[in-house]
Amino acid sequence: MAEMSDNNLAKTTVTQQAIASCCGAIITSLFVTPLDVIKTRLQAQSNPFYKGKCFVYSNGLMDHICVCDNGDSKAWYKKPGHFKGMLDAFVKITQKEGVKSLWSGLPPTLIMALPTTVIYFTCYDQLSEALKSRLGKDDEHIPILAGSLSRFGSVTVVSPLELIRTRMQYRKFSYKQLYLCVSSKVASDGWLSLWRGWSSTVLRDVPFSAMYWYNYEHFKKILCKELGTHETTFFIAFASGAASGSIASVITLPFDVVKTHSQTELWECETLKSAVPQRDSTSTWAVMRKIVAKNGITGLFAGIIPRLFKVAPACAIMISTYEYGKSFFSHLNGKMSQHP
Repeated sequence: MAEMSDNNLAKTTVTQQAIASCCGAIITSLFVTPLDVIKTRLQAQSNPFYKGKCFVYSNGLMDHICVCDNGDSKAWYKKPGHFKGMLDAFVKITQKEGVKSLWSGLPPTLIMALPTTVIYFTCYDQLSEALKSRLGKDDEHIPILAGSLSRFGSVTVVSPLELIRTRMQYRKFSYKQLYLCVSSKVASDGWLSLWRGWSSTVLRDVPFSAMYWYNYEHFKKILCKELGTHETTFFIAFASGAASGSIASVITLPFDVVKTHSQTELWECETLKSAVPQRDSTSTWAVMRKIVAKNGITGLFAGIIPRLFKVAPACAIMISTYEYGKSFFSHLNGKMSQHP
């Protein structure tokens, strides 16, 4: 892999970074989505999804709240199957339903996930370059600041769009109906209602991003030094991404549990036309106390193994393909500058 953008001749442009992150996002979703599809099918087998039931769908890039269709027995997560485990489910789904069934439900989620990923990674690189010119190239605070700010920005931009996507998905709205629904929601509850669930997402994603980028840059330097190279190879990026993603996912797991709990509860209240819980009962800290009271402190770390199996490969694939893409453009820019 070519040298990164330290060389002025090999600097990548914003457009090239956006293309690299978009390609990395697509590759990541293609690899990680089948794991989540199988997990969802196994969950639906043991606990059938009723009308209005919410579940979390992950394509490796971001989590999406999905609401079960109104009695649609043909939905991909309601297809019958007698699976004994993940491997058995993989084989049976592939044989009986075709390979493409492993990517069920992916296209609609990419509408949100791709822009989010492009904004996130491009902003991180741009902020890193800006901070290096102010704080110095080797300042260890740069990954923390750039990672936090870029994630905060991408979550804030996409949060209302994801809420609209979820509402459109479960109510089967036309665009005109959706506009009227959003307008009435804003009129009754104010503009901030479009950012419902934003706080729990930020509390999970911003600390995750800060830890992830700090550890990634740290591990990358160590591996480059150990291997005696000044270049970030595919292996170095992959290993650093997997390790840093694992550490960040374990530490931020309580916030992931709270986010999943609070958002699925809110959507189920809306879809089942229940009374919406009061604001104080759905705050992050209130939900955390509720989980601890019910399941103990271990309740905040529920699902740690599945989360690691999902996050570690997703982080590794995304960052290594992103770095590889930037390296490709870096080489290309270097050649073009030498042969104008």
